[in-house]
Amino acid sequence: MPDRPSILEQEHEDFRAVARAFFDKEVVPHHEAWELDGVVDREVWRRAGERGLLCFDVDEAYGGPGIKDFRYNMVLAEEAARAGATGPGFAVHTDIIVPYISSLGTDEQKRRWLPGCVSGDLVTAIAMTEPGAGSDLQGIRTTAVDAGDHYVLNGSKTFISNGILSDLVVVVCRTDPEAGHQGISLLVVERGMEGFERGRNLAKMGLHAQDTAELSFTDVRVPKENLLGPEGSGFVSLMENLPQERISIGCIAVAAVEHVLDLCLTYVKEREAFGRPIGSFQHNRFVLAEMATEAHVARVFINDCVLRLNAGEVDTALASMAKWWTTELQKRVVDAGVQLHGGYGYMSEYPISKAYTDSRIQTIYGGTTEIQKEIIGRMLGL
Repeated sequence: MPDRPSILEQEHEDFRAVARAFFDKEVVPHHEAWELDGVVDREVWRRAGERGLLCFDVDEAYGGPGIKDFRYNMVLAEEAARAGATGPGFAVHTDIIVPYISSLGTDEQKRRWLPGCVSGDLVTAIAMTEPGAGSDLQGIRTTAVDAGDHYVLNGSKTFISNGILSDLVVVVCRTDPEAGHQGISLLVVERGMEGFERGRNLAKMGLHAQDTAELSFTDVRVPKENLLGPEGSGFVSLMENLPQERISIGCIAVAAVEHVLDLCLTYVKEREAFGRPIGSFQHNRFVLAEMATEAHVARVFINDCVLRLNAGEVDTALASMAKWWTTELQKRVVDAGVQLHGGYGYMSEYPISKAYTDSRIQTIYGGTTEIQKEIIGRMLGL
């Protein structure tokens, strides 16, 4: 089989060695217990920070390495997939949420929050989805009323990744109910603020070690100093940051596809039926041939997206293409992988079974496949 296309240099492979050692030592031995608990041990965040595995793009002035190269993020996604480490919400923190603080925060906000984000002492979450508003961000009902030197925040959010562990929650809310999308703002709610409550740690089909929670805000007094970006700019900020989120999800999807392909190739060479390895049957060979081809295409595609992201050339449509296509591919490939494993594929002790349940959310969060196609269609002038 041809080598997987690579855009990495030696420093990225050196980083891979650090990441692989971390997952093997600090995550894999504990992951099963975390799945039973529904949340990872808080200490794993601090240890990830010590190893330099969080928030690569945070400037040195705020405690980070100041490396703005998404190839490092991609390598971390690959090593997490190889280890089956779906519990630690590092990608949500590093790729999606902390960039809001880095790009929108004042110098004071950055000094207050970013060093802890880099060290793993502060875990972040973003609260967009509500019980009655998912893909339609303009339908959110959480409100923040100006009360002089603070806002009074009221509302509820659901499906919040890192919801239980989070110390900082970027809350998408309405500061002007009459202004449409121009009335949406971002407020940072901190652990311990009165009226901020965490509800259930939600039971899910997969990602059992990932804490996903309901959050509620009842007359929470949020200081004006915690407004992220100008008031009313929240919707625009979300639209500007979502492309990187979608490329991140695409990186996870491609890494998962390659991992599933590896699992299947190993299995079909070892498992025998009718006196020979099941990989020798033509149908199975054809299935694996299709998987290998699609994995190669997906890798070339996501590599190109990452290079464009590094160059500041990723537009909304390309990010949406990457998000929907790679995640739908992941869904198809892992389903074929379960079929190749037969009855064993349905057993939870087999990695392919876990890969199946963990993968299903990929076409939903970060904007559903249908929303991505709608975005692309509009960008085509349709």
